[in-house]
Amino acid sequence: MTRIGVDIDSTLHHYWDQLERIALARFGVRLPYAEQTDWMVGELARDQLIQAVRETHSDENIVTAIPYPDAVETIRAWHEAGHWIHITSHRYEAARPATEAWLERVGVPYDDLHCSFDKVPRCVELEVEILIDDSPVNIRRAIEMGITPATIIHPWNAEVVAEHEVVAGTDWRALAAAVDPLLR
Repeated sequence: MTRIGVDIDSTLHHYWDQLERIALARFGVRLPYAEQTDWMVGELARDQLIQAVRETHSDENIVTAIPYPDAVETIRAWHEAGHWIHITSHRYEAARPATEAWLERVGVPYDDLHCSFDKVPRCVELEVEILIDDSPVNIRRAIEMGITPATIIHPWNAEVVAEHEVVAGTDWRALAAAVDPLLR
């Protein structure tokens, strides 16, 4: 059995569409996905970014997210094979009920759910062996803590994937093919 941590936003679903839609509606700022080559969203002031992220984590936005193709099926197969699944997100604890409802609605099985800003320390505490996350910060922290990082490649994490040993794929099918040998 392998203990697998799985992020939600930009890992289980294409979060950037929500963030861009909200940034445009609230602040008149476009955030083209392909141009987001840095983890910091410089087009928005810090307080604007915080406000936009909080809105993406509203109950309505959480429960209407559409999972990436093959994400749910991959996690379900891992879980059915006996692997322990820890869903983890940099969401406020208040977002937990909607997150639980979404995970149930889309059919993602999990053994533990953690909504907080201490993602990597929690993974260490739970002895997670593989962390699937899009954040370059979390990928680097996972490496530092001896956790194997894995990710869907995005413009903002392509550099860290190229610089470090990161298990990666351009989509969930490719990611699953890259992760599966580690689960044997």
